[in-house]
Amino acid sequence: MDAVPAGADNGVPPKEVTVILAVASVDTAGLPPAERFDFWQDVVARESVAARISSAHAADFAASARAVDLGVVRLGAWRYPSLELARTPRLIRSSDPELYQLALPLNGHGVVSQQRRSGRLGPSGFALIDTVRPHGSRHAPDRTAAPLETLTVLVPHRALPLPPHRAAALLAAPIPADAGMGALLAGFLRRLVAHPEQYAAADAPRLDRIALDLIAGTLAGQVEAERDLPVEVRITGLRARVEAWIREHLADPGLTPAAAAEAHHLSVRALHRLFEGGDTSVAALIRTARLDRCFRDLADPRLRHLAVHQVAARWGFRDRAHFSRAFRAAYGLSPREHRARSIRT
Repeated sequence: MDAVPAGADNGVPPKEVTVILAVASVDTAGLPPAERFDFWQDVVARESVAARISSAHAADFAASARAVDLGVVRLGAWRYPSLELARTPRLIRSSDPELYQLALPLNGHGVVSQQRRSGRLGPSGFALIDTVRPHGSRHAPDRTAAPLETLTVLVPHRALPLPPHRAAALLAAPIPADAGMGALLAGFLRRLVAHPEQYAAADAPRLDRIALDLIAGTLAGQVEAERDLPVEVRITGLRARVEAWIREHLADPGLTPAAAAEAHHLSVRALHRLFEGGDTSVAALIRTARLDRCFRDLADPRLRHLAVHQVAARWGFRDRAHFSRAFRAAYGLSPREHRARSIRT
């Protein structure tokens, strides 16, 4: 893939000062139809792992891909009409990168097989494969002409803090992506791949660590092996669950650090200790997330019928004066000024 600045393909100009995450992107639309499928096979071999690929749409293969390399973890977003893939012993002997791959189809249906086990491919779950072992998959559209989309994550064997026999038990088995740690991981990956321009290049190591910890926590939870994980990995997973719970309850005026601690069977002191050394405290996380929601709602033309204090109340701010002071401190202007400026633009 040719590296391009993140945001260059969606009209978002790169920032002048901050160096943002770089992405690599390709699209077969610029090639003659007869050359598209062969080109795609080369892309898959270079950006993922070598495999034998076929498709019912090979004659005119309209596809695109985006890759985000965080350092250890490599993310991919793939769009294509249909695909069958097989990684054979011969291909493994010729190219063995020793990786685990997690795949999350965002639509369509299919099947993945490895180690004499077959699992369903679909939007509700991840599929785990080991590139060292032969495997195959098939992904086809539902009753729609929309292209198929899949997110993938490549993780080196050495980087996953889970015993190999634990990971092997999950190969080709469905791993829920709509609940628990799996839902947190899926949401994190989707946001990161969709909007890498929101992150600076200096954020890559931290994003890499978060991705690894969420992956490890998701897989370990499926085989009840959380105790096999390093303490710091378990801490990251718990902190991610708390943060997700807070974001789901921002509209509740009773949301406080004490409420978050109780919901996760922690003492308030243990909750604050969980966030020590991080970028923010629990109280600051709640305040910043609420202000962010208010900032967006005040700029939304569909919500102009709501008074400023009503928007604030929607996200848990009961005191109008406190909300105005906090908003100005965060954004440098009052809520009314922000709304008026948004209307003018």
